[in-house]
Amino acid sequence: MSEYENAVELKGVTKRYDGFTLDSLSFTVPKGCIMGFIGQNGAGKTTTIQSMLNIIPIDSGEISLLGLDHIRDENEAKERMSAVFDDCPFGEVFTAEQIEKVFRGLYLNWSKSTFFQYVDKFQIPRKKKVGNLSKGMKMKLQIAVALSHDAELLVMDEATAGLDPIVRNEILDLFRDYLMDGNRSILMSSHITSDLEKIADCLTFIDNGKLLLTGYKDDILETHGVIKCTREEYKEFAPEDYISARLNDFGAEIMTADRAETARKYSGAIIEKTTLEEIMQFYVNAGKKEWS
Repeated sequence: MSEYENAVELKGVTKRYDGFTLDSLSFTVPKGCIMGFIGQNGAGKTTTIQSMLNIIPIDSGEISLLGLDHIRDENEAKERMSAVFDDCPFGEVFTAEQIEKVFRGLYLNWSKSTFFQYVDKFQIPRKKKVGNLSKGMKMKLQIAVALSHDAELLVMDEATAGLDPIVRNEILDLFRDYLMDGNRSILMSSHITSDLEKIADCLTFIDNGKLLLTGYKDDILETHGVIKCTREEYKEFAPEDYISARLNDFGAEIMTADRAETARKYSGAIIEKTTLEEIMQFYVNAGKKEWS
């Protein structure tokens, strides 16, 4: 088994469609961590994941999964990873018992006992057809499959979207347990930033196919901040010193990416802590600089 530092590496990955381009995307998912992959709907998250899984061919760039080339070593990489999608890929007429038999023949490290432990833990009826399961049950069934062949990498594409908060928390707890041995990693795409604030170690933001920001979550939250000020005070800030500004009837809110430098340069400014959701909003509007 190959040694690797990063569970996922993307270098200059480009995919062109009519009206949309995944534009030279580069980021890494360090081994042993959860990477929150954030962006609005249509930002390019699913295109990135489908490129990683070689579901769609990329136009240029390199993708490494667990130290393996995503095309040349595709079979070995997929043996050692799992993917969970927003839409359940299992046939509507299959039951959990039948799905177990299918996957037993697909994965060398498949564990029947582990699969049924999860099925019973999730209270999924073994003989009930997938088409008759709720969205939450379908998601749990996907996760039961994903966690039953000793995968080193989990790739989740909006896997918690549409689930109620109780089910989402249950799934997030499972992911924490999954990472306990330090050799497993998760890339979790989501637009639910509150989930990622709870669980992610690292974050990658993309918008309209372009990378906006990538790094460790705690560093991002520590360095970014929001300044609330009057319109007159806002005019004193140089455009290069902030990401964007949200204007309202009462004044302005300004997002800085360097709280320490901003505090030094603008000594009277009061800089408040921010959230991932706010950071995403201010970066998405960085192109127009001012918004409301």
